[in-house]
Amino acid sequence: MFMYSKKVMEHFMSPRNVGEIKDADGIGEIGNPVCGDMMTFYIKVKDNKINDVKFKTFGCGAAIAVSSMVSEMAKGKTLDEALKISNKNVAKELGGLPKNKLHCSNLGADALHKAIENYKKKQKNKK
Repeated sequence: MFMYSKKVMEHFMSPRNVGEIKDADGIGEIGNPVCGDMMTFYIKVKDNKINDVKFKTFGCGAAIAVSSMVSEMAKGKTLDEALKISNKNVAKELGGLPKNKLHCSNLGADALHKAIENYKKKQKNKK
């Protein structure tokens, strides 16, 4: 039996920034077929900063806690700062994750990074 940290439990029980942004500037979706976790991140960007973040996650408690933590870490950051959010940062902010749940922290950071890439691609296409 593995134990989750208090912070993981807190983010799982009352996750922050759940939902979707209808007119999102960037959307990033990622899934892990092995564990069945699916994450979608939505971002609103203003002046090169992440103004708003929402997510929808289908997965285990750790996946939900990770999504919640990533969304909090990304809010207010510049795009470059948000791209530096790594699975290690996320797991550390959550007070650690059980070894068999570390892949969840990859998903959160990757989904955020995909949303940023999606935003940048849309900006290029506008020009």
